[in-house]
Amino acid sequence: MTNFHQIARDLFEVAVRRADPATALREALDLAPLPPLKNGGKNIIVAVGKAAVPMMQEALSLIPEPRTSLVVTNPENNININGVTVMLGSHPVPDEHSQKAGKAVIDLVQSATKHDRVIALISGGGSALAVAPAPGLTITDKAVVNTLLLNSGLSINDMNLIRQQLSDLKGGGLLRHAAPAQVHAFILSDVIGDDLRAIASGPTTAPIGSRADARRVMQEANIWDGAPKAVQTHLNAFDTLVEDPIQATNTLIGSNRHSLQAMRQATPQPINAHIVSDHLVGDVAQAAETIVAAAQTMQTDTPVALIFGGETTVQITGTGLGGRNQELALRVALLAQSRLAKGWCFLSGGTDGRDGPTDAAGGIVDADTVRRIQDRSGNVLNLLKNNDSYAALEMADALLVTGGTGTNVADVQVMMLPAK
Repeated sequence: MTNFHQIARDLFEVAVRRADPATALREALDLAPLPPLKNGGKNIIVAVGKAAVPMMQEALSLIPEPRTSLVVTNPENNININGVTVMLGSHPVPDEHSQKAGKAVIDLVQSATKHDRVIALISGGGSALAVAPAPGLTITDKAVVNTLLLNSGLSINDMNLIRQQLSDLKGGGLLRHAAPAQVHAFILSDVIGDDLRAIASGPTTAPIGSRADARRVMQEANIWDGAPKAVQTHLNAFDTLVEDPIQATNTLIGSNRHSLQAMRQATPQPINAHIVSDHLVGDVAQAAETIVAAAQTMQTDTPVALIFGGETTVQITGTGLGGRNQELALRVALLAQSRLAKGWCFLSGGTDGRDGPTDAAGGIVDADTVRRIQDRSGNVLNLLKNNDSYAALEMADALLVTGGTGTNVADVQVMMLPAK
C-alpha cells in the first residue's frame, strides 16, 4: 500500500526546498550582478522577514566589503551571524521589539549617502517584525489594529493596504529614508499573485492605496469602530502626496507558484500530479469545500496528487488555539469522511513552518482523523466553533510540526487519492 502520509510530507519538504532563499538570491545575483560602487561607496544590507537569516548569509558571501549589515527576523529563525546585528521582532502581532527593529532599519538606511547602495532582502513576515508607527501613532495603536486585521478575514492585500498607511517604513518608507542612495531589493514572495506592494507591506514599493482607501476597507470589514482614536484621526486626515525621491530596483526571487511546480515534478510515479489552483484564498471553510469537491471529480484508475497553493483566512469567533492550515486540514477531514472513499490523505502547511501562534506548520489528516478525535472525547464541530484546531489535531496525532524553515512562500496543500 502506498504510504501517502510520507509522500505528502516529502512533497511539503520539496516545496520548502524550492523556496530556499539562499539559492534563490544566488541565482538572481548570478543572472544580474550588482555593478561595482564608485567614489568610496559602501553596501548597506538590510534583511527583514522570516527568511532574513539565510538571505543575509548568502549575501555576505556574494557582496564585497565595505558593507554594513542588519537582520530582522523572528525568534524561531534566529541564528548568529559573525559581524552582523541580528534583531528579533514579534509575529504575527508586533511588539516593542518590532518597534526597536524598525527604528534600527530606518537609522541604518538614513546613514546612506549618494555614493552608497542599500540592498534590501525582503521576505514574508516583515510587516510585523519591523514596524515604525507613522507620526502620531504608537506601537500599541499598531498592535491593536494588527489584531483586528488578523481576525477580520480580510485579504493580505487589504491588510497590507491598511498597515502601509499606519507606517513610516512600509509602502515605500524605506525608499524615502534611504534617499539619496540607490536601492536594490531582492524579494521572496509569500503573497499569492506576487504583488510586490503587499510583500512585507512593500517597504521598497509604492503603496497599495491611500488613507481614504484604508478607512473604507476597515469600515466595510466592521473593524473601524474598534480601532484606536489616534488611528481614526490619522486615517481621516487628508492624504499627503509625496513623490518618492528614488525608485528601487525590485527583483522577485521566489514564490508559491515555483514551489507548486516543484511539488508536481517531484511526485513519484505512478501517481499523477495536478496543480489544481495556485490561488486558494478566502474563507477557510470555502477552501475546504473547494478541495473536497476537486477530489470527488479527480479519482481515476491511478493514484492522484492534487496540489494547491495560497493563503486562506479564518474568521475568529472562539478562544481556541490554531491557524489557517490546521483549521483547513480539520475541515477537509470533516467533509471528506462522508464524500471520499477511504485511503485519502491531505496535508496543509505553511512553508515558514509556523501556522498562527502555534508550534505547528499545519496538519496532515486522513479518513480516520475524525474518529481518532472522537475516541478521545473530542467534538470536531465544537472545536471548530472555538477555533481550536490545534487541540483537535493533537488528539489525532495529526499536527504537522517542522520547526522554522527559514523561508516563507505562503501555504501549500496536497490531497493524495488512491486509485478508484
